Amino acid sequence: MDRTQLIVWAMALLPIVVLCVFYFYPLMRVLTISVTEPEFGLGNYRDIFTSSAVRRVVQTTLWICVVSSVVSLFFGYLLAYAIVHAAPSWQSWMLLAVLLSFWVSVLIRTFSWIALLQTRGLVNETLQVIGLIDEPIRFIRNPFGVILGMVHYMIPYAVLPLMANMRTIDTRYVPAARGLGASPFGAFWRVFLPLSLPGLISASILVFIFSIGFYITPALLGGGRSTMVAEYIALQVNETLAWGQGTALASSMLILVFAMLVVLGRIVKFRTMFGAA
Repeated sequence: MDRTQLIVWAMALLPIVVLCVFYFYPLMRVLTISVTEPEFGLGNYRDIFTSSAVRRVVQTTLWICVVSSVVSLFFGYLLAYAIVHAAPSWQSWMLLAVLLSFWVSVLIRTFSWIALLQTRGLVNETLQVIGLIDEPIRFIRNPFGVILGMVHYMIPYAVLPLMANMRTIDTRYVPAARGLGASPFGAFWRVFLPLSLPGLISASILVFIFSIGFYITPALLGGGRSTMVAEYIALQVNETLAWGQGTALASSMLILVFAMLVVLGRIVKFRTMFGAA
């Protein structure tokens, strides 16, 4: 082994040690606890499919994730399409506006929605002042509030892979379809949309993966009435001390996410997902 290789391995050693100590070891501990607490076996995984409480939480999680993913993809697709087809002088500013949202933490966003949508918040008071409603509308502490907060956070994650895909589509295809007699919508529906499907699929999987693990937004905007998997895991581990069931559910989520990443990797190259060459 020459000196260059020694330097490379020495530089890689610290990240490898950090990963082993702070990632792989805790991960193995979680997997171990899931099959040893309260007794050795796969009983905790069996409970995921037989427990009515777990089944209800999983159903709520999947329903909220699907709805929020669809809404995020809809608005993300519109925004990505607008950015790609905007004038070059505007594209950078529009992309910057999307990227700026990453600088605001999910906790701050959630508290902002609470301030806006609570019964005495700005939205309800404005609607009452202009006479559209007589009584405050409950926008939060229900699935609507959870979905709204999740969509607000997930739209940028849908925009970036969609933009990366749309920029690879030849701009001459749609005008050529129009020249052959297609209407503007027909040219989009039959030409542009099919070509953007790989980006749409990758964005949908990415958004859904992030949605599954949401904790702060459902906990605060759901008010305990729209419990999702991450919140239920925290409840099992911290409150009821049912570590076996909590870690089994967490391990199942990990396996699901890994499987979805494998599918995503077969659809699109990860290094090109966000526009890398």
